[in-house]
Amino acid sequence: MSETVALSVRSLVEHVFRSGSLDTGFRTAASLTEGSKAHQKIQKQYGEQDQKEVYLSSEIVHGDLLFVIDGRCDGLLQTEDGLLIDEIKSTVLDLEHITEDLYPVHWAQAKCYAYMYAKKNDISGMRIRLTYVQIDTEKQKRFEQKASLEELEHFMGDVIERYAPYARMIYRHRRKRNESIARLEFPFETYREGQRKLAGSVYKTIEEGRKLFARAPTGIGKTISTLFPSVKAIGQGTADSLFYLTAKTITRTAAEEAFAQMAGKGLHMHVVTVTAKDKICFHADTGLCGSGQCEFADGYYDRINGAMLDLLSNETRISRQVIEQYARKHKVCPFEFSLDAAYAADAVICDYNYIFDPRVSFKRLSAEHKGSTVLLVDEAHNLIDRAREMFSATLDKREFLELQREFKGRRSEIYAAVKAINDFFIKLRKQSEHQSLVLEDQPAELRELAEAFSGQAERELAINGAGQAIERLLDVYFAVQTFLRIAKLYDERYVTFVEVSRSDVRLKLFCRNPAHLLRQTGKGYRSHIYFSATLSPLRYYMDMLGADPDDYSVSIASPFSADQWEVSVMPISTRYRDRERSIAPLVRLLHRLLDERPGNYLFFFPSYEFMNNVYEAFAAEKGTVRTQLQTSEMKEDERESFLLAFDADNEQAFASFAVMGGIFSEGIDLIGNRLNGVVVVGVGMPQIGMERDLIKNYFDGEGKNGFDYAYVYPGINKVMQAGGRLIRSEQDRGILVLVDDRYLQPRYRRLMPEEWSGPKVILPDNH
Repeated sequence: MSETVALSVRSLVEHVFRSGSLDTGFRTAASLTEGSKAHQKIQKQYGEQDQKEVYLSSEIVHGDLLFVIDGRCDGLLQTEDGLLIDEIKSTVLDLEHITEDLYPVHWAQAKCYAYMYAKKNDISGMRIRLTYVQIDTEKQKRFEQKASLEELEHFMGDVIERYAPYARMIYRHRRKRNESIARLEFPFETYREGQRKLAGSVYKTIEEGRKLFARAPTGIGKTISTLFPSVKAIGQGTADSLFYLTAKTITRTAAEEAFAQMAGKGLHMHVVTVTAKDKICFHADTGLCGSGQCEFADGYYDRINGAMLDLLSNETRISRQVIEQYARKHKVCPFEFSLDAAYAADAVICDYNYIFDPRVSFKRLSAEHKGSTVLLVDEAHNLIDRAREMFSATLDKREFLELQREFKGRRSEIYAAVKAINDFFIKLRKQSEHQSLVLEDQPAELRELAEAFSGQAERELAINGAGQAIERLLDVYFAVQTFLRIAKLYDERYVTFVEVSRSDVRLKLFCRNPAHLLRQTGKGYRSHIYFSATLSPLRYYMDMLGADPDDYSVSIASPFSADQWEVSVMPISTRYRDRERSIAPLVRLLHRLLDERPGNYLFFFPSYEFMNNVYEAFAAEKGTVRTQLQTSEMKEDERESFLLAFDADNEQAFASFAVMGGIFSEGIDLIGNRLNGVVVVGVGMPQIGMERDLIKNYFDGEGKNGFDYAYVYPGINKVMQAGGRLIRSEQDRGILVLVDDRYLQPRYRRLMPEEWSGPKVILPDNH
C-alpha cells in the first residue's frame, strides 16, 4: 500500500527549482493585494470561453509513494492554436530585466498545471504562457512554449523523482513519530496536583478546536502540562504540529527541556528552536548580509535542499547549536535555515512575533497547515503589550531629513518624495505648537506621501544595492512599509499621537486595544492555549487576548500551601512623588531583614532609577552583606553569572537588586536555599504617560475601568511574577515583603494570590 504525499504545485516546484542566493537586503513590498489586483486586471481581459482560477489535481505513483498534487492555474484559455495555460506573475522590476529563462520555477509551475489538465482530459499537447505584469505601469510581457503530453509526463516524472527523497524521509519520520507518541507516557512518575486537570483541559480544547485561557500557578509544571497533551493530540491525528510561543529566551529553554524529557521516554519528533537573526548570524559583528557580502547567503538555495535532508534525517531536537552546526557544514545562512526547518518541523519553539506580528510572521504557512497546528502561548500576560507594539507603527522626521540630505542633487524623484514627507512633519510641528498632539484619525496626507515615497524607493532599491545612501534608504523604506501596513489596520481601536522634541517630530499609529487583531492574526489555527501563573484577573486577560464567547478558561489551585509563605506588608508610599523620602525606611527594612534572617534575597524595584538610589544608600552602610545589581543591558553571560551567584551554600547574607518586569522577575527557578526571601517595592504600576493615558481613556469609553486596564492590572501582574520567584517547589519556604501602603487597600488586596492573604503589617522603623 502506497503512502499518500499531499502537496501543492507551488510547494513542489519551489522545493525542486528554487536556486540562487539570499537577497536579504531588499525584497519588494509589493503586497499580495497588489499582486492579486494585477492578476485580476489581466483575467478580466480573457474571452467568454476562457476560465480563470481553475482548480487542478493529479495523482502520481512513485514507488511506495502516492503523490496527490493540486493547485489553481491563473488562466485556461481557448485559442486558435489550442488550449493554453496562463501563469501570471507580478513584479516591481522593469520588464526589460525579465528574460524567458530568468525564473525556471515559474515555468515549472505552469508546466505542472499543463500536465494535470492534459492528463485528465487526454489532450496530446498544451501551450504554456508566462505573463509578467509590472505593478506600477501595468505593462505586460509574455513568453510562450509548447509541450506534448509525453514531454509533460517526462517533466513531471523528473520533478517527482527529485522531490521523492525528501518526501520519503518525511514519511518515515512521521510513521516513527506517531508510533513513538502512541507509546509515550507522562515523563514523570506522577502528576503534580493540578497537572492532570490542566493537561486534560488542553487536550479537550485541541480536540474541539477552541481557545483555552489557563491560570496555572507557579510550580505546577505548566510547560510539560501543555506540551504533553498537545503531543498526544498530534499522535491521535487531531493536530499535526505545534508552536510553543514565548517572550523570553529562558522560557524557550524550559520548552526544550520538556521535549528532552519526553525524548528520554522515547518521543521522536522534529523540534526546531528559532533564534533571533541578530543572535544567530555568523556575521553579526560585521553587519555583512545578503548576496555578494556573505558566503552563507551566496548560493543559499542551491544548497538548502541537501542541508534540510541531512538535518531532518539525522536530528530531532534541533536547537540553536544544531542549526549552527549544520549551517556551517552546508554553508547556508543559519537564520534562514532555521525558518526553512520550522516549516517542516512537528514542533517549533519561537518568539510570539513569528505568529502574530504582521511584519515577520511565517507567511508561507498554508491554510491546511494552520488548520492542523496548535498554538501554545507561554507567559501569555506578556502578549498584550507585545501585541500593542506589533500592531503600532512610528515615523520620525529626523530620518527623512537625513535621507533628504543624502539624496540632494542626486536622485530628483527620491529627493522630492522624501522632502514632501519632511515638509509634512514641519507643518505638523507648527500645528502642534511644540507640544504633544492627539488625532483620532490617521493623517491621510501622510499616508499618500508615504505610498509615493515607497514606489520611488522600490525602483531605486531594485536598481542600486550598495552604498551608505542606499542603506539609509532601505532602513527608512522598511519603516514606511510598516507604517503603511499598520495604516491598513487602523480603526476605532487606534489613535494617532504626535510628540515634538525640539526640531524632531515623532508620529505614532498606536494600537490601544490589540484584542481584535490578535484574534484575526491567530485565525485559522486549530487551537490556542494561553497560559500563565499570573493570568489574573482572568476576565481581563480573556478580553485583551481576543477570547470568543464559547472559548474555555480554567483556574488551577496552587500546589503550595499558605504556610510555605511568610508574607508581610510595609505600608509606606512608593509613589513617584514620595520615593526620595521612602529610601531611608526602606534601607532600614532591608538591613533588618538581612541581619535577623540571613540568606539569599531578591529585592525588586519599579524602575532602574529608584533601584539605583536605594542601592547607593544601602551600600553606604552594607557591612558584611554581599550584593549584586541588575543593569539595563546585561549580556547572556552576565545574566547567567547573576543567577549563579544564588548559591545555597552562601555563608553570609546576599542581596540582589533587580527591576520588576525585567529578565529576573519571571521564568527563573531558584529552588530551596538558593532563594530565601523576596522584597517587592511598589505595586508595579507602569509609569504615567501619554500612551497609558490613551489606553485608559479608550477603555473608559468602552464602559470599562480604564485605570485598572491601563495601570492596575499590568502592575499587579509584575508584582505576582516577582513574588512568584520565591516558592518554586513543595519543599521551599521563604519571606515575602510587599512594600507599599496600597497593598492594604481592598482594590489591591482582592487581586493578590490566595496564598498571600492575611499578611502581617510591618511598621516602618523610624529610629
